[in-house]
Amino acid sequence: MRGLAPAPLALGLGLLAGCALRGDVRKVELQVEGLRGEMAHADTARRAGQDSILRLVAAVQASLAAQQAALTQLRGDLLTNSQAVQQQLATLQELTGQSQRGLSELRNRFSAAPPAAAAPGDTARAGVGVPVGPSGNPAGPNPEQMYDVSLQQYQRGSWATARTGFQEFLRLFPTDERAVDALYYVGETFAAENSDSATAVYQTVVKNYPNSPRAPSALYKLGLLAEKRNDKAAARTYYSRVVGTYPRSDEANLARDKLVRLGH
Repeated sequence: MRGLAPAPLALGLGLLAGCALRGDVRKVELQVEGLRGEMAHADTARRAGQDSILRLVAAVQASLAAQQAALTQLRGDLLTNSQAVQQQLATLQELTGQSQRGLSELRNRFSAAPPAAAAPGDTARAGVGVPVGPSGNPAGPNPEQMYDVSLQQYQRGSWATARTGFQEFLRLFPTDERAVDALYYVGETFAAENSDSATAVYQTVVKNYPNSPRAPSALYKLGLLAEKRNDKAAARTYYSRVVGTYPRSDEANLARDKLVRLGH
């Protein structure tokens, strides 16, 4: 019986060895599964990082494309503005040349015009500042000549030349009966170029010549200039003054229509 004892012992040892082996295998399997999970997680993180990088690259490319488009637009705008400036300079040079020619023509006409003999009351009407020649008659162009030549320049659209002529007329003949007309035309020459200057001149017409037919016209023009600068309150005030002060004038009818449009 003692000779059989080693067999159970060997069997027990074999069973223990088998259990140990299976445990080791399970550990290895668990380690492999854990490693696979870590690798899968790392792969997911890597793909997420790649996607983030790709999105960042796409955003940078879009920003660069937008900046390139903006630079292209800026170049186009600069080119357009440069061409516009060059055109304006050319126009200004042309207008300057026209004004200089107009002034030369104005001086030539005044110089070529024979001095007209003045009636006894003309000197007083013309004003104290009228230059007088040796014969006692006004030297240089008379009021009619200066006013007519200036008006011709105005009708031709030579605003600067006409303005110079009318201003000189007002300087030499401030009490002439055409002074209010000359002053009004000075405002007209400014209207298309400098609204502030035109406003000041029209206000002077209304203030200094309230009984002149030019007064309602000047008031109405003040309303138009106020509308142009989008000052509706001032425009209504001017139009109301036209209607209230000069109700029978042609401008009063125009002013009434304006007040209706402005919601007076």
